[in-house]
Amino acid sequence: MPKKPLADGALFVRLPAAAVEKLDRAAQALGMRKKDLVAGLIQKLGPTAGEPASTIGSYSFQPYDPPEVMNAVQAAQFLQIEESVVIEMAEAGRLPARRLGDVWRFSRAALVDWLAKPEKR
Repeated sequence: MPKKPLADGALFVRLPAAAVEKLDRAAQALGMRKKDLVAGLIQKLGPTAGEPASTIGSYSFQPYDPPEVMNAVQAAQFLQIEESVVIEMAEAGRLPARRLGDVWRFSRAALVDWLAKPEKR
């Protein structure tokens, strides 16, 4: 015959005196019974084996697929540096780029190749 789940279970533990005092003070300050305080703390610890996990917050990843040809803003985002640094490096010839009229254009493949090569000293 299967056992019925208990409405309440017994838990007998020995705690250090300082922990007992803290538990007493917390229960009194919160106006709760110690067993309810402990049960609430256990509930906050999260799921145990066989229980579904609760979701706390969420995050959505957005893939970043830069275009093959980028402007200075996109190149800066790709390189994770400031746009002004990208333009300064392009003007100095330290970053592979082409100037088309008043704007700079950067090849993604050229930037990846440039990143992969050791810096000349």
